[in-house]
Amino acid sequence: MDTMMSDVDSWRRDPVQFLRQRSLKPSDEQLFVLIVEGFLIFNYRPLNLLFDKRYFMEIPYDVCKRRRSLRVYTPPDPPGYFDGHVWPMYLKNRIEMEDSTPGIVFLDGQKPKEELLSGVRDDLQHSLMGFVVFKCP
Repeated sequence: MDTMMSDVDSWRRDPVQFLRQRSLKPSDEQLFVLIVEGFLIFNYRPLNLLFDKRYFMEIPYDVCKRRRSLRVYTPPDPPGYFDGHVWPMYLKNRIEMEDSTPGIVFLDGQKPKEELLSGVRDDLQHSLMGFVVFKCP
């Protein structure tokens, strides 16, 4: 989390420089949006306090277990690892997140990616309308 905190802090101080340091070309626009992704980002209070919007993609147990079983881990998960550790820790951390983090928008992770992205984009555009500066001729 220290690296993520450092990266977010660097971006907040100077988003243009942050992008250039990573060989990315900033646009001519002066509005920057940073998306932070991770499983436990809402459970780390110093980081969570920096977010303006929060989205959490959820899927049911059976879908999560099936998706995880299709991934290749080195070393591989031992038998029973998902049921004995992964899912119980997910539930524990989710309860902590829900108790400490108001305003989370929960997304149905079984919907098509395009639909999820479109919904988040529309929500962000609506939220950012107050930040847009219109130039008069």
